[in-house]
Amino acid sequence: MNKNKWNLKSEYTVSSPEVLSLAEAVKIPPVTALLLLLRGCDTPEKANAFIQLSEAKLHDPFLIPDMEKAVLRLERAITEQEKVVIYGDYDVDGVTSVSVLSLYLKKRGLSVSYYIPDRSGEGYGINNLAIDKFASDGVTLMITVDTGVTAVEEVEYARSLGIDTIVTDHHECQSRLPGAVAVVNPRRADSEYPFKELAGVGVVFKLVSACEKKRWQNSGCLKEKLYELSSDFIDLVAMGTVADVMPLVDENRLIVKLGLEILNSRPRAGVTALLDAAGRNEKKKAAITASVISFVIAPRINAAGRIDSAERAVGLFLSDSPSETQRIAAELCEINRERQAEENRIIEEAEEKIKKECDLEQDKIIVLADDHWHHGVIGIVASRITERFGLPSILISFDGDMGKGSGRSIKGINLVDALTDSEEHLVKFGGHELAAGLSVTRESLPAFRQRINEYVKDHLQDAEQLAGIDVDCELSGDAISLEAAESLSLLEPYGIANPTPLFMMRGATLRSIMQLGEKHAKLLVEKDGVSVTALRFGKSRAELEYYAGDKIDLLFNLGINEFRGTVSVQLILKAIRLSEGEFDIDKADRRRYEEIMQGASFDKSEDVLPTRDDIAPVYLWFKRHYGNTRDDITGVRELLSQFAGNSRIHYAKLRVILKILNECGIVAIEQLGENGENLRYSVNYVKNKVDTERAPTYLKLKNQIQK
Repeated sequence: MNKNKWNLKSEYTVSSPEVLSLAEAVKIPPVTALLLLLRGCDTPEKANAFIQLSEAKLHDPFLIPDMEKAVLRLERAITEQEKVVIYGDYDVDGVTSVSVLSLYLKKRGLSVSYYIPDRSGEGYGINNLAIDKFASDGVTLMITVDTGVTAVEEVEYARSLGIDTIVTDHHECQSRLPGAVAVVNPRRADSEYPFKELAGVGVVFKLVSACEKKRWQNSGCLKEKLYELSSDFIDLVAMGTVADVMPLVDENRLIVKLGLEILNSRPRAGVTALLDAAGRNEKKKAAITASVISFVIAPRINAAGRIDSAERAVGLFLSDSPSETQRIAAELCEINRERQAEENRIIEEAEEKIKKECDLEQDKIIVLADDHWHHGVIGIVASRITERFGLPSILISFDGDMGKGSGRSIKGINLVDALTDSEEHLVKFGGHELAAGLSVTRESLPAFRQRINEYVKDHLQDAEQLAGIDVDCELSGDAISLEAAESLSLLEPYGIANPTPLFMMRGATLRSIMQLGEKHAKLLVEKDGVSVTALRFGKSRAELEYYAGDKIDLLFNLGINEFRGTVSVQLILKAIRLSEGEFDIDKADRRRYEEIMQGASFDKSEDVLPTRDDIAPVYLWFKRHYGNTRDDITGVRELLSQFAGNSRIHYAKLRVILKILNECGIVAIEQLGENGENLRYSVNYVKNKVDTERAPTYLKLKNQIQK
């Protein structure tokens, strides 16, 4: 993905007549009106319905195929007090699915157990060894949640041992469904359910809703009972829906909105304990949003299933005991720290493998394998690799001759289709368009790598057309206001298919940039006479190769800052680039310098070796500016722009001058940033004359001049 390609979703601007008309009718800022138009709300009625969720509703659960059969079989199990096991998955969707169904059935008086397979030892889905255990324990009904729709053989094996199965799932169905008592999945080909994008926990919620509807349909309290059911479980349904990255449209948007209301008004003990263990500020407890679920709650729940046991996470939601939930929450946070450490280790090793094993000019999908990578973490690393290199990636962890892999893709490359094309080289595979899992033998890996590369190359044009980052709209300086930022809450909750609004601004002037904390940066930018603060989280000042006076383009979300009683708008930066026409360093110049420093010979006409007359003005610049600016960092690009009138100071020579100044002790220079072109420096005032031609870099390069 080309991160410097920013695609405006529409030609609308905040001053378009349609935007201004809607803004006036609904009494909202033009920015919000524009966003509503992009979401298909082109009339005041549609806009108000979207804001108020007045047309959203929870659809009839009995429209999902086999729901009637599932309810009848489950009610029989409750009546006859059968031994029932819930078979789940190890991610947040699976954990919340198990939790909702367990809590509901226990509330109905059924003593129910649950089972989540070990990710490393058993892998995804139902397995026969687990079924053997259920049979020996006297289980007569197995209910799958967030899994099971492809488990044809396993369901048949369970039936042969006297175990009935109810499958609840939301994954894509194959042509043959399991021979279960009921297969409850809104994605079935014969489904009349109007919304296909429920999470696994959403399907479970439909099952328990159907049970309650059946129980109370002839009473006068059905509405009250369904409200009670929602009040009891909608928070867990919302968490699973957000964490599984389901589109927040239709009833998912209503589910998440209602769930967030419960999470903020009366969170269950496990949620409170987990947020506190994660370091929530006790004095100022921020609201729980979809982002908090995605970036705080979900990683800690997922970590249990990745490198420990997901059943530990289920315990967090099943318990009402503050002491027990605090203990489990602390354990989950520690497991998450272990996961982060393992993730960082694998990322470093994967990047080394990419340097040694991949030709990124030829390879259009990165396929890496190792015998010592934790299977539960490689999916996260694949996401990071894909994000960094803009290419699909698959990471495989081998145990003996069998490897389990996780892949992530980019827009335009359907990973499941790519794996289907390579299925002759795979043991099994499955997943979604942008994320999938697979199993492959060590012997088949080379052929698989070659075949899937061929597929991606053939379909790369589709991906290139979709490349880049989609942007809602471009804002001028005067369109950025506190009112506009506050009005964006009307469109919440945000998530897939209703994303947090992303804006761009072109040609802003960077007035200053400074460090914020250990890992972040704070910028002051100006556009159209309006100055605004912009925060870049996760990037320190040293990493940002931009300088006061630069004209820059910004990609950002609008945020609100509250500090000492003052509330103001701020930009939350997602990306920065130099504006068109701004001076930048040529990649070829950078490449040539690296070649020379690695020992390549060069012609005298390239004028790489500096004379004292070349070095003097650079030294004087450092001397003149040292201590006279708030920013203690300059950069190679900034220096080149200062010497634009000096034809003898070009990129490679300037880099050599900097090395010589540092080696001679005249200017202490620390190289920082992605390209090593940010310079933190201090000037050393030396009394004696320094012979720069005795510097190691000068002597080395002198010997590389072609004779």
